[in-house]
Amino acid sequence: MKTIEIDDDLYHYIASQTQQIGESASEILRRLLLPQQSTVIPAPSETVSLAASAPVAQDQKVFDILSKQDLQAELSVVGRFLIILSALARAHKTQFAKVLDIKGRNRVYFGRKEADLLEAGSSTNPKPIPNSEFWVITNSNTTRKKMMLTEAALKLGYSQEEAELIRDFL
Repeated sequence: MKTIEIDDDLYHYIASQTQQIGESASEILRRLLLPQQSTVIPAPSETVSLAASAPVAQDQKVFDILSKQDLQAELSVVGRFLIILSALARAHKTQFAKVLDIKGRNRVYFGRKEADLLEAGSSTNPKPIPNSEFWVITNSNTTRKKMMLTEAALKLGYSQEEAELIRDFL
């Protein structure tokens, strides 16, 4: 098996095309690029799970769709942060807007548009949360990102212990 480097946005697009939990990147690309050959899938020696990007039932627990193994392929903290937020958004589609209430002393962390976050401060580096209509700032340090994940999990109804587990995925 060969390893290739791809940009984050391309990775998230490929991951968003997942049709079943555990489908590998190779299987997704084979299905998208070689549809006539998609029924013949050689057994790869090592696969990367994209289960974090698989669609889930509404208001499901994020633990049912996300695991540390799912995040190992993403090397950047920002990438893992966005994957976790995306999984939370998909698991809690009807409630995810509650994260808009999470704010710092002088900063807005989440928004519905990039402009909302750009107006809230300089150099916020807003990024879209994959597979959602929300945006998040990404220039904060890892400790602040962990706090944002913890607070988001608590707002979505997770216990303190569960919120800390979600935080530790980062």
